[in-house]
Amino acid sequence: MSLFGSIYQEDLSARAKLVYMYLKDRANKEGQCWPAIRTIGKDLGLSRSTVKRALKELERDRLLTRQGRKRENHGDTSNLYSITMRTIII
Repeated sequence: MSLFGSIYQEDLSARAKLVYMYLKDRANKEGQCWPAIRTIGKDLGLSRSTVKRALKELERDRLLTRQGRKRENHGDTSNLYSITMRTIII
């Protein structure tokens, strides 16, 4: 199976597939990564709002979970993304 598994068979927008592949490529062995939305957009050439729509789509389809994180001073920092992959039967 390829690095991205069966994401190609998923009924997702191109932006969601692109963001999924970006996060999967940057994830650790536990499937977690924490890039900022601004960083994702800059690296992929997408606007912040496009990245946000893609993340919502991936969450809706249960391909990732997003957890807010806080700094020691209680300010927000980048989210923790956990990648999941469903087995797809064709």
